[in-house]
Amino acid sequence: MSQTETHTFQAEIQQVLDIVIHSLYTDREIFVRELVSNAADACEKLRFVQSGGTGPVHQPDVEPGIRITTDDAAGTLTIADTGIGMTRDELVENLGTIAHSGTRKFLRGVAENRKAETQLIGQFGVGFYSAFMVAKKVVVRTRSFQPDSAGWRWSSEGAGGYTIEPAGDLPRGTEIVLELKDDAKEFATPASLERIVRRYSNFVSFPIEVGGTRLNTVQAIWARSKSEVKEEEYQEFYRYVGHDAEAPMLRLHFSADAPLSIQALLFVPARSFEMLAMGRVDSEVNLHCRKVLIEPKAKGLFPDWLRFLKGVVDSEDLPLNVSRERMQDSELLKKLNRALTNRFLKFLAEEAEKNPDTYARFFAEYQRFIKEGVLSDPDHRDALAKLLSFESSATEPGKHTSLAEYAKRMPADQTEICFLLATNRETALGSPYYEVFQSRGHEVLLVSEPIDEFVLDRLHEFDGKKIVAAEKADLSVPDAQPAEGQLSEPEATGLAEWLKTTLGDAVGEVRVSKRLVGSPAVVLEADRFMTASMKRTLKTMQRDVEGLPESAPEFEINPRHALVSRLEKARHSDPDLAAKAAAQLLDNARLSAGLLEDPRAMLGRINELLERVLAPK
Repeated sequence: MSQTETHTFQAEIQQVLDIVIHSLYTDREIFVRELVSNAADACEKLRFVQSGGTGPVHQPDVEPGIRITTDDAAGTLTIADTGIGMTRDELVENLGTIAHSGTRKFLRGVAENRKAETQLIGQFGVGFYSAFMVAKKVVVRTRSFQPDSAGWRWSSEGAGGYTIEPAGDLPRGTEIVLELKDDAKEFATPASLERIVRRYSNFVSFPIEVGGTRLNTVQAIWARSKSEVKEEEYQEFYRYVGHDAEAPMLRLHFSADAPLSIQALLFVPARSFEMLAMGRVDSEVNLHCRKVLIEPKAKGLFPDWLRFLKGVVDSEDLPLNVSRERMQDSELLKKLNRALTNRFLKFLAEEAEKNPDTYARFFAEYQRFIKEGVLSDPDHRDALAKLLSFESSATEPGKHTSLAEYAKRMPADQTEICFLLATNRETALGSPYYEVFQSRGHEVLLVSEPIDEFVLDRLHEFDGKKIVAAEKADLSVPDAQPAEGQLSEPEATGLAEWLKTTLGDAVGEVRVSKRLVGSPAVVLEADRFMTASMKRTLKTMQRDVEGLPESAPEFEINPRHALVSRLEKARHSDPDLAAKAAAQLLDNARLSAGLLEDPRAMLGRINELLERVLAPK
């Protein structure tokens, strides 16, 4: 009498099969990852049973492992493990039914809303059914670890049902044989299987052999305690995951239980590949679940401004059989992003405090990314602000200071954090915009890249103190002894009025300056939203500054300067010469501010003035 049992799949199983085969997975090769993961789980369960010493185990000397073989001629693929195995009842329960409350209600929701398919992940163990994406028939042979158990054979063509029958004296574990569809014969070649296993399952804890060769020889050191990992192991792993022969600059190895279970090993390369003119880089942090790859170079795992990171993130909270497109919209991924980003920012802050020289090297190499984050990521802007550092008028040349250190040094009469953009330190300290700060003993941040202005402007304030461009600071030079030849207040006011009339639309308001010490004049951007250098940068970038009308610069004159005093006399004695000198004074100030776009008119005027100066008496 035949002992073969014929079973019909539950209606829910048929629906699951349809979902798995036609819409759950993006890549057909995922089935290898799923079956290998199931095999690894079976090995892990056996190890747990053996470590608990709960009773005898069939074939106790056989080490848990996974073996994959192919038969190109027959078009078959076999994945076998020496794990815990299954009894007859476990075969029926695991492969023939879905014993879960609310299943029918859930599947009705799937029919009404295809997006609900993602809820299958991690709840019903649907990974096994992915085999039917590539197989026209699946045969499972298994024997439980229990010494008195027997072997069983499960078989199905994925349509309607399955059969179960005794299989005699099998070795412990489970063997799955896939008779591949005609359009899936590529999976019967060792080379194809090696590629897939190395990609998705390279860090599985148990040996995986393909064609008799073990593939997974690199350890998942991120899952180990930091105290157990040697420095050379870190370096070897970085070379593997980072594809970089040079040792990394920074390394963060951490684990967390809340709000999510996370094990992560992150590296900062010694050099920014993007800054080396190698083009925009993509994130090279791979997302794993229990050491199984979910997504290489995972999108959305970190904010874009952290795309320079390399490494691995592993979270047990992730559903194993997640497809890439669906992960991008996952609320779980958003939580991972927040947790990982906050942890890395904390790490950088600690590094800046404990190892300032190392952090200085990091900031020199990766400051563009930190500044990009300030501009684009309001959620982390405050934390990023603490990581910024700039040269300062109070520091030695080449040395940087943080905004927090600057704020601590501020004298009682200074209420704002001020910065000045210039091509280099010498230019900044010689700028007319710096004179009032020098006279008052106030520190100024010296920034050298146009992006710095936009970054500090976007911050707007730090530690309750406003951040202001030096040009926009409302300061005046402290009272000083009158200079020889200094214009009186009526003379200075009269000269300012004459300059406005003479220069016309080339200037906005003309006024007597309270900020200048050694410079005769300065121009200031009239628009309160930007500085003169900001406008210059935007014009260079050919951006349309919509909503910010074009305006002539404001012009300030220094009544203490000899050149201004002589201009006042010249406008009465030689108006023509005074007009040319006034235009030159304006162009000199515009040149100092970087706003002189076409110097041809200025050069012609200089030649004319030189000609008059050098004319024979």
